[in-house]
Amino acid sequence: MAQVNVTIDGRQIKTESEKTVLEVAKENGIYIPTLCHDPRLKPYGACRLCLVEVEGAKEPLLACATQVADGMVIATDTVTLHEIRKTIVELLLSNHPLDCLVCESTGQCELQDIAYNLGIEEIRFEGERHTYTIEDFNPLIERDPNKCILCGRCVRICQEVQQDFVYDFAERGFETIVTTPYDRSLIKTLCEFCGQCISTCPTGALTERLSRFKGRVWETKKTKTICPYCGCGCQIELYSKNSEVVRVGTEVKSGVNSGNLCVKGRFGYDFINHPDRLTAPLVRKGRKLKKASWEEALDLVALKLSEIKKKHGADSIAFLSSAKCTNEENYLMQKFARAVIGTNNIDHCARL
Repeated sequence: MAQVNVTIDGRQIKTESEKTVLEVAKENGIYIPTLCHDPRLKPYGACRLCLVEVEGAKEPLLACATQVADGMVIATDTVTLHEIRKTIVELLLSNHPLDCLVCESTGQCELQDIAYNLGIEEIRFEGERHTYTIEDFNPLIERDPNKCILCGRCVRICQEVQQDFVYDFAERGFETIVTTPYDRSLIKTLCEFCGQCISTCPTGALTERLSRFKGRVWETKKTKTICPYCGCGCQIELYSKNSEVVRVGTEVKSGVNSGNLCVKGRFGYDFINHPDRLTAPLVRKGRKLKKASWEEALDLVALKLSEIKKKHGADSIAFLSSAKCTNEENYLMQKFARAVIGTNNIDHCARL
């Protein structure tokens, strides 16, 4: 990519010509508010909050959709831009429930953060408000259309990334709403319950049911790890409170998954603290299974495999590997089966 020189808020910056003004600003720690932007999605320009002033342009331009050019002089925080952004957010809040005390997105709500940064203390606009009924009784995703700001991020991530086309816009004007085909419950659509819509929603319109009222984001401890469900190696973040995992997320554009998760990776964490989960090896003694050390358990396995091979031959033993293991671990399993035991009886559950 060709290198260009731009000036943003008086700072000289050298960057690539294919990048947008928003991308360059974020890379250099310059704040430009936005509600409809997600780096996983194509530029959309719906919220208009990322407007910036460019020297020589007749009117403010969208930072998310404007590519930088050599010699471009950009201003991101002028009095005019501040008033434009403040008006936009006030209009959004005029038709938005102000129930931040009980909203699951408090502390991670982008609308709330932008309103705070703009210093909005009261709303100048009054008028009709939406009062939609929440009727989607699925087990994982809470949909509250009253908090939707029509940014289109859930629609786009479902279409551009997941390609399931579960969400879209319906009606027009003030009655516009994001909904499912024929306003059906998610259970009756092609929804995979991956939770991608939740991960991109900037407000509390889409939240997780499993983590509801289990802890605010600032009360939780965030731990980066790898998803245990298959060999893809997706990076995840565990949110825990009082030594219990209450939610699973992932950082956008991080790991081999680029910040995307499937239904198991995002919602399948109840096994962690489940009372039936094994926390130590069990060895059968008589008719009962009793806890044992790893040394005792592995010695017993080695002894039994040797006895079976000696009595019935190597092909009397079979191995089943796991998709939860890495490629290297599965390679070692087949090596153990073929080179140590001497059998080709090995299979693998190559599925999620």
